[in-house]
Amino acid sequence: MERITYNNIPKGMFEHLRTIEEFTNNSTLSISLLELIRLRISQINKCAYCVDMHYKELKAMGETELRLSTLCVWEETEIFTEKEKATLEFAELVTKVEKIPEILFEKLLSFYTKEEISILTLSCTQINTWNRLMRTFEFKAGLYEVSNQ
Repeated sequence: MERITYNNIPKGMFEHLRTIEEFTNNSTLSISLLELIRLRISQINKCAYCVDMHYKELKAMGETELRLSTLCVWEETEIFTEKEKATLEFAELVTKVEKIPEILFEKLLSFYTKEEISILTLSCTQINTWNRLMRTFEFKAGLYEVSNQ
């Protein structure tokens, strides 16, 4: 049973968070890349609800089982691009609130503009917020359905 149900959440709270989500989703960053980051961060944060959601979203976008099943060990595989690897490393460091090494930041600049890195950072912090809310509220995993929009 959920500790806090959707009906208990203050009106506007999720809507404001979704506004940020829409902002990042409508940026120049690939939605599939953003979803990959969301799934990886949700794995790190052990948020079952968000892992379920972002796994299903990626499957609906055509992501392969191999990439989904090896995302948790992405550093040990050759199936992610250099851009994805740099982005995943960055996302993990942002999640753990660790210093971003200059060499990684320079690598990111070879793939993204500074504006895109800013949006990427916001996207990382956003999924961390969702993870913490869902874990605290104990939203149940497995019930999420991908929208047909």
